[in-house]
Amino acid sequence: MTQAFDIVVIGAGMVGAALATGLGQDGFKVAVVDRSPAPAFDPDSAPDIRVSALSAGSERYLQGLGAWHPILAMRATPYQRLSVWDETRHPLSHLLPRTLTEVEFDAASLKTSHLGHIAENSVTQQALWQTADAEPSVRVLAGYGVATLEPQPDSITVTLDDGRTLNAQLVIGADGAQSRVRDMAGIGVNRNQYDQQAMVISVRYQGPVEDITWQGFYPTGPRAFLPLHGAGAAHPGESWASLVWYDAPDELARLKGLSDEALMQEIQQAFPSELPQLTHIEARASFPIARQHAKHYFSGRVVLAGDSAHTINPLAGQGVNLGFQDAQCLQAMLKEARRANVDLADPQWLSQYEHQRRPANRRMMMTMDLFYHLFSNRTPPLHLLRNLGLGAARALPFARNQVARYAMGIDDQLPAVLSRLTDRIPGLRQL
Repeated sequence: MTQAFDIVVIGAGMVGAALATGLGQDGFKVAVVDRSPAPAFDPDSAPDIRVSALSAGSERYLQGLGAWHPILAMRATPYQRLSVWDETRHPLSHLLPRTLTEVEFDAASLKTSHLGHIAENSVTQQALWQTADAEPSVRVLAGYGVATLEPQPDSITVTLDDGRTLNAQLVIGADGAQSRVRDMAGIGVNRNQYDQQAMVISVRYQGPVEDITWQGFYPTGPRAFLPLHGAGAAHPGESWASLVWYDAPDELARLKGLSDEALMQEIQQAFPSELPQLTHIEARASFPIARQHAKHYFSGRVVLAGDSAHTINPLAGQGVNLGFQDAQCLQAMLKEARRANVDLADPQWLSQYEHQRRPANRRMMMTMDLFYHLFSNRTPPLHLLRNLGLGAARALPFARNQVARYAMGIDDQLPAVLSRLTDRIPGLRQL
């Protein structure tokens, strides 16, 4: 028997589960489908290796969905400071010592209590599954994949891999960068694969929980520190952190093959001196880095959100925050479509969603690409240029803080000067 819904969300990751929750709260009848079972949480377990830097804007959104309190009840670590600097050693380095070019953002100067939270993806996802389950009009179908999508003139039928069918006005593809829904809808992508990969390492270190996240930039890519929660009574005086090491695939393959002791030694030697003394390596994983943007955000009765629509260089951890912004925008447009008493797949409203989100997403893509190419090289003129840029950012705290408030979701609008600048960058509109 076919089950009827207003909307079927495919993918119950962070963005898909958030969308299902918000749409349910707005009174839509929603089915959310995911191949994986519900995420679990054990307060005594080591942290998930996958973490995200949730911005202040994402925090407000999650509060509105009712998910923020459950996230904090599990675990999330606030940070008050963010620091970046150039670690490349070159004959030109003596012209601009690091003390003049290191840029630090702090919550006090941005007039806020904190810049964001580092949270495990599984924690955020579980909180959102709880909020989705709590909505009477939302049905979570876990452990099922999608076999086919069959559009009709006034609806679309989703056939699951167990043979059951769901009928709705609209399907939302939130099933990640390798989206099967996107492929089924015939939506192509523009993709740029970077030469580097990123290795994520879950570690314990000696000392209290740090209140700062930082990135030191090397020619092979940045090396970053993200603070997590304290290690508890089992490891007194220690705390958890997530490290990110960008490098060539061959080098990361070598590092992944080392013993924990050997890898720990390499990390302490290769990372900046700001890294605390490590005591334990819990897990490691590497993944390729790519910028990817769907050629269209919707086709017929299918619309995309989050990583299904776009992926960016994870340099500043903005991926999930962009996805949550997609979710908020799409939810608002669908609410307006219902108020106007039109089909939820009406191109007028889906076009407005794409018109709002595509420029914002491609600006962030270009910004991350500029950082990536500017810092990941040993070219002397660029080395001087990037240090001059960091020095200027240090010397112009007002402008720097305006950009930071937007990037961290404290302000909703990009500063006008930067918005005009990014709109004039050649090639930006083709992303």
